[in-house]
Amino acid sequence: MAERQDNQLPEGIKPKTKEAMIHALRKTLGVVTPATRMAGISRQTHYDWLSDDSEYASAVDEAKEESLDFSETKLFQQIAKENLTAIIFHLKTQGKNRGYVERVENVERQIHVKLNRNATAPSND
Repeated sequence: MAERQDNQLPEGIKPKTKEAMIHALRKTLGVVTPATRMAGISRQTHYDWLSDDSEYASAVDEAKEESLDFSETKLFQQIAKENLTAIIFHLKTQGKNRGYVERVENVERQIHVKLNRNATAPSND
């Protein structure tokens, strides 16, 4: 079950601090806008902190990793329940080296090849 997502900071964490923002990012699974509201800062402040403070940036990265871990856990729970969509998704994203890929056509390249072919073809004038 996901953590309860309320707009309250725990006791001892002061609003408008980096600690508050990191906590809020964990609560919102890394979604910036609600996290900034919860922490009482602007989005710009968050991005300024990211560019100016490597410790803060590392903590933000760690919060993102935690959110991915949470999502992966939910995905694996669905796979365990034999949810075919979850199984297919997992195979397409993690099983590429075993051939679980869909054919992807590069339309732009095909158009380029056709244009080049037409440009070099002799004229029938």
